[in-house]
Amino acid sequence: MSAPVEPAVERQLIRALGVPSLTANIVNSTVGAGIFVMPALLAAQLGTASPLAFLFCALAMVFFVTSFALAGSRVSLTGGLYAYVETAFGRYFGFLSGVLYFLTATLATSGVVSLLADTLGAMFPFFAGRGPHFLVVLLVLGSLAWINIRGVRSGARAVWIVTIVKLVPLLIFVCAGLFFVRRADALAITWPGAPALGRGVLLLIFAFVGIEVALIPSGEVKNPSRTVPRAIYLALAITTVLYLLIQLVAQGILGGSLGKYSAAPLAEAAARFLGGPGRSLLLAGASISAFGFITSDILSSPRILFALGRDRFLPKPFAHVHPRFHTPDIAIVVYCAVCSILSLSSTFQQLAILSNVAVLVLYFLCCGATLELIRRDVRTDGRPFHFPGEWIVPCVGLAISFWILAQATQHELTVTGIVVAVASVLFVVQKLIKPAQ
Repeated sequence: MSAPVEPAVERQLIRALGVPSLTANIVNSTVGAGIFVMPALLAAQLGTASPLAFLFCALAMVFFVTSFALAGSRVSLTGGLYAYVETAFGRYFGFLSGVLYFLTATLATSGVVSLLADTLGAMFPFFAGRGPHFLVVLLVLGSLAWINIRGVRSGARAVWIVTIVKLVPLLIFVCAGLFFVRRADALAITWPGAPALGRGVLLLIFAFVGIEVALIPSGEVKNPSRTVPRAIYLALAITTVLYLLIQLVAQGILGGSLGKYSAAPLAEAAARFLGGPGRSLLLAGASISAFGFITSDILSSPRILFALGRDRFLPKPFAHVHPRFHTPDIAIVVYCAVCSILSLSSTFQQLAILSNVAVLVLYFLCCGATLELIRRDVRTDGRPFHFPGEWIVPCVGLAISFWILAQATQHELTVTGIVVAVASVLFVVQKLIKPAQ
């Protein structure tokens, strides 16, 4: 039995996140603004078969999150999937997973913060210009950076508040909309063919990813061997039921025209049975949900820069911990600055798919790492999550991630391949300049 050594800088952090906080963080990371536009994007590809994509995606996520739970109960260091892969396979693959995670997180957050600015522009013409758009981005990321630097507890409280607020419009949409659904449209589900379904799942995976984001601050989770598995299963159950109901209501209200409302499909559906107030509620909900996703991401993702600095992949200042608030302040500021710049570079859908390809490669690495951690019986904090035949789960996860990746286009795979190649070169250069101690 072996265990990773907890660096001294890691012990400066405070373990303050329990099951409720981690579950809220996962739900908040997962239920972002994407679900407010995803039903139309999916319907444009799969038509009435869209609910099948949700079911397949949820099934795939069961195997992924179980692998995360198995690994997360054995490795409780800050970095989440990056820490799991590095512990299992060493510094090179750890560095690759860290770079892939950083790419995934920054692309996703940049896409969502850009979508938030666009939604505000649709609601208030003042925010429609390029200048106001960037001002919204700076205000959102700047305020969240300030909140999270002031402590992990303040960041967690912000996540709790926004999670509750963001779910209200979606719950109203589902509960009220069920009374107006045309069952013939909602349940007219046909098999779209494996290639089309695979492409739909590749797009939809963006709406489910987020669990790996919430696991990044593992060094600040209380009793991770128990907290991590409970939180991720609870969060996956909540999001799957909510997503499926949202798709069925939207499809049952708008029918075959759902795919035509790519800008705000839920707002359009709500207008059909709640009128103008319903449309305004869902547009406001999209903005709140986007803000909520970003809130959780800024609580979690900057820790990957902290972890890379801790392990000397990045300059030492990235691992700086604020002496008063005990948070990775420099990592938070740098991460928010990068997201601000990327938010001006592309559209939400382009950023979403590029993010999905990178995250699936990361999931593939993590499933492999889980097998190795089980084989070596690595454990850092109490008895790990365990059940008979557990090794089968990451094996299935490897196969699923490979199948979904096979649906990506050559361009999408090439972009991720270039990132891996550049990261490999940087790793070699870093090793030549400063050999590992």
